[in-house]
Amino acid sequence: MANSYFQFKQFMIHQENCGMKVSTDAVVLGALSSHDKMDRILDVGTGTGVVALMLAQRFPSSEVHAVEIDGAAFEQASANVASGPWNHRIFLYHLSFQDFANQPGEHFDLIVSNPPYFPAHHKSRDQQRNLALHNDALSFDDLIKGVVRLLSPQGKFWVILPERQMQDLEKIAGEFHLFANESFEWRDRPQACVLRVVVAFSFHASTSKKKTLFIRDNDLNYSADYKKLLADFLLAF
Repeated sequence: MANSYFQFKQFMIHQENCGMKVSTDAVVLGALSSHDKMDRILDVGTGTGVVALMLAQRFPSSEVHAVEIDGAAFEQASANVASGPWNHRIFLYHLSFQDFANQPGEHFDLIVSNPPYFPAHHKSRDQQRNLALHNDALSFDDLIKGVVRLLSPQGKFWVILPERQMQDLEKIAGEFHLFANESFEWRDRPQACVLRVVVAFSFHASTSKKKTLFIRDNDLNYSADYKKLLADFLLAF
């Protein structure tokens, strides 16, 4: 069973009421996502609020907005944000991303998402976990359409997915003239298969810069790059 809380260096995440607990996916996304201009940031499907809090820590002049459809997760994220040091700069919304994207006048310099990606079949009995993991409530098509509406012309959209699902998302993004500019694949160690891919999209086509991140080295110690990436967040580093 996952712990009911996760202690970071500058904030704490309680997670007992969330279908998706704090994960390596989330902290890698929160640590990698960046852009030259970040006055306004949006976290799509904030869950515990961990990515929103990480981005608020990294970018002290930014205003961070976060959307969560699940009621229990929204309440937990709200409590986590309220108890953190940047609660005056983080704003949470309890509604679907589709509804949020249809609101007029909203634009963001940076949008991030650790989206659900499993198809509707093979669900568990845990409805809250299903909502966090299965994409029938937020399809890739709806995710991209919403990002296109909300992303500023010079903005960046960062997303983390397994390799095959990222290929599906890139195809849909291309149909809406969103192009991959940066790509990070991360593996548990050098000889292991790709666990996840993190991609930064924008409206401007360019040669995609591809990098690889290893969590551990061949001796199964945390790699220097991984420790550097998360040094400001994880107590272990």
